[in-house]
Amino acid sequence: MKTVLMDKIKIGNKNPLVLIAGPCVIESEEITLKTAEKIKYITTKLDIPFIFKSSYDKGNRSSVEYYRGPGIDKGLKILSKVKKELSVAVISDVHCRNEVAQAKEVLDIIQVPAYLCQQTDLVLEVAKTGKVINIKKGQFLAPWDMKKIVGKILTTGNDKIILTERGTVFGYNNLVCDMRSIPIMKEVGYPVFVDVTHIVRMPGPASKDSSGGQPQFISTISRAAAAAGCDGLFLEVHPKPEEALCDAASMLKLDNLEELLKVAKEISEIVRNN
Repeated sequence: MKTVLMDKIKIGNKNPLVLIAGPCVIESEEITLKTAEKIKYITTKLDIPFIFKSSYDKGNRSSVEYYRGPGIDKGLKILSKVKKELSVAVISDVHCRNEVAQAKEVLDIIQVPAYLCQQTDLVLEVAKTGKVINIKKGQFLAPWDMKKIVGKILTTGNDKIILTERGTVFGYNNLVCDMRSIPIMKEVGYPVFVDVTHIVRMPGPASKDSSGGQPQFISTISRAAAAAGCDGLFLEVHPKPEEALCDAASMLKLDNLEELLKVAKEISEIVRNN
């Protein structure tokens, strides 16, 4: 399996478990910076490589009335500030080709959302930047289907690829994480992350943002993913999830992050050393 190098962070093979984390969407500069600072403190203490994530726009909200984010201009400005002031790498998602040129000037990793992972023109546009590209597996795909998407990316000459398990549709308003998908996708030849907090989402139940979740299972899935050999965890965290403007019912409370990472790191080290 290829080791993906991003600055000083080595992703994949026997390299340490990596964390991608941050609020689901940028709500304000203050919340974004304070959250990033706290996560960096925790990950530095635990010696876990950290990449900060927050979306400048959530283009797949289920209603036009729901908060989407500050937009690309303001959002990238805030992410740039996080990057410079805290010396951390940043990742965010793009939803259309005309965002890519602007996004690549700030982002260290460009993410293609699960719903858009089969959109060839978008995937190729992102790949042509030469940046590390994170492709989330669509909830409608089998893990082996990711090989075709990787094939598209490789036609551009870019092989800096990360694959992310985001769960699979299980009936209505539910997802399941098939842990077999981790070794199956690793056989494609690239590092695999598990998007734990989106897997515990349960879209549909009536609420302010029409989205429910089962955050009590975040720790369980994180430990299972580490035991199954994932190369990184993708966790959306917030100081006060109940007040979040997006995915309030499925994000991890920031105060609970350190304990979760301690256990996940221990499990990952056991797996990687054996």
